[in-house]
Amino acid sequence: MYSEEANETQRYKVVINHEEQYSIWPEERENALGWKDAGFSGNKQACLDHIEKTWTDMRPLSLRKKMKAQTSERSIQ
Repeated sequence: MYSEEANETQRYKVVINHEEQYSIWPEERENALGWKDAGFSGNKQACLDHIEKTWTDMRPLSLRKKMKAQTSERSIQ
């Protein structure tokens, strides 16, 4: 059964994937495939606050690279 009290004591870690997208994951569990530790852990709200401060560009890394390449191509022409 879920309880708010358990939620407040549960420890999480911030994880990041290859597209530089962030999430939280229970600290005691092995990371899901494709995700690695981002170097921050704490209660749920602390982790979410950290992500809000850190993840300032929500676009996936592949999209940011593609847009940068297109901008570079235009400036050469």
